[in-house]
Amino acid sequence: MPTTIRGESRIWRKRTPRQTLITYLGYLLGAIALAVALRFISGQTLWFFVWDAPQQAGDLISRMFPPKWSYLAKLWRPLWDTINIATIGTIIALVVAIPVAFLAARNTTPHPIFRQLALLIMVSSRSVNALIWALLLVSVIGPGVLAGIIAVGLRSIGFCAKLLSEAIEEIDFKPIEALDATGASGGQVVTYGIIPQVAPAFAGITVYRWDINIRESTVVGLVGAGGIGLPLDASIAALQWSQATVIFALILVLVVFSEWVSAKVRAAIR
Repeated sequence: MPTTIRGESRIWRKRTPRQTLITYLGYLLGAIALAVALRFISGQTLWFFVWDAPQQAGDLISRMFPPKWSYLAKLWRPLWDTINIATIGTIIALVVAIPVAFLAARNTTPHPIFRQLALLIMVSSRSVNALIWALLLVSVIGPGVLAGIIAVGLRSIGFCAKLLSEAIEEIDFKPIEALDATGASGGQVVTYGIIPQVAPAFAGITVYRWDINIRESTVVGLVGAGGIGLPLDASIAALQWSQATVIFALILVLVVFSEWVSAKVRAAIR
């Protein structure tokens, strides 16, 4: 830590004069960048709509209540589709993610080329949002639940593979060395040496991703990929805000339920 000597006393400082100058220069540059950004945003903003926003929000809320609870009877099928999209999409993602994770892990990949290919798959999956996947798939295979399932599955592959590959890289190699010493085959090493060690992490990743996919599956319907997003989009387009309120409430209940299930399962794993 830098010090300054004045007379017979020594004064401790957090930074040297040079470090202090650089710090304040960084603050100054940050303030200038913030001012430029605010000026740009201000020039691109229609302030008439901003000042009118509270009144518009109040008008929207007044039209959302009371909710049209009779519309709830028409939402059970879309709700079931939403759960199926999340569940089947997660299963598809896990089927693909398991081999990708073994190829991506440094201690199980057969060759660096396979690892780079697996990393490319993981990055490609994670870099595109589920809504974008759904938009592309609806234009290719048409609207419906199938597009939503595939979109959620494609989005989930990279997430599951990345976390699972990290769990594989952290395993203890002593049981694997013991199995090799007994002449176990590669399949036996994976079955009895690797899988038991990564099984708890795999279960946690599965439940955690399913919980995320419940949220994803409520959104993909906005572009025609099935689920409860379809009636939500239709209600908003028709300005039926009392129906939209019921859908929002149902989505909230679904998300809370999935969070509860996820928490219970993860607590059981621990």
